[in-house]
Amino acid sequence: MQKLKGKTILFTGAFGLIGKEICTHYMNEGARVAWTDVRIDYDTVAWLHTHFDEADFIVVEMDITNEQQVADGIAKIVAHFGTIDVLVNNAAIDAKFDKTGMSQVNQSRFENYPLDLLRRSVEVNLTGTIIVTQAACRQMLTQGYGNIINVASTYSVVAPNQDLYDFGQGTQNYKPIDYIASKSFIPNFTRYIATFYAKNNIRCNAVVPHGIFNNHDEAFLTNFAKLSPLQRMANREELRGPFTLLASDESTYMTGSVLMVDGGWTAW
Repeated sequence: MQKLKGKTILFTGAFGLIGKEICTHYMNEGARVAWTDVRIDYDTVAWLHTHFDEADFIVVEMDITNEQQVADGIAKIVAHFGTIDVLVNNAAIDAKFDKTGMSQVNQSRFENYPLDLLRRSVEVNLTGTIIVTQAACRQMLTQGYGNIINVASTYSVVAPNQDLYDFGQGTQNYKPIDYIASKSFIPNFTRYIATFYAKNNIRCNAVVPHGIFNNHDEAFLTNFAKLSPLQRMANREELRGPFTLLASDESTYMTGSVLMVDGGWTAW
């Protein structure tokens, strides 16, 4: 039985690693999905047209930091589907300087990190998430119900173990502050929305994935295995169950929850 039959889901950052996996799975579970992103992957769009009915999805180019684009995008989605049953706040910037370093001065170090990059991450990961959620909540209030899923990170709840990013190349690289600063607000934002809208039949929960394998090199995999209780990274398919649970009616008594899907990373 399809667990999401008939549900309409707005997914931001739909063409990224998590987005493509979960959006496709949602559709296989019977959901109608609005694929939104600041950049559209037209190869994926072509694949969607050959595998799903066009009535069951819509693709919307949307910069979540642009209030007008978000308003216009949600209007298109509501015109296409009629409702927005679920919002998944997945769009985010995740700096990858931890792997490659930054220029001659190690700018991944906290004291050297460029403030313009910090401001950009905050604009997307924090302000953009709020902009989309405000617009979606206005629609959910109109229709009388809703469900919001925020995508957090283990770095929303614990500090990075910087040993993960030491690849023995003579210069230590670091997970930079912008991602930690901008993602740390997600758990409490989730609780805020959950309690603020509880009387309006709008739920809000967060999922906390960590370490999704994406062709990482052997040095990173070795470091990761030493620090993870399960001694491996997650496969993207392992996120399907938690995301489906939170989007489905099987989680109707869950709100304000932060669901850890981290292989035990935050357990020690």
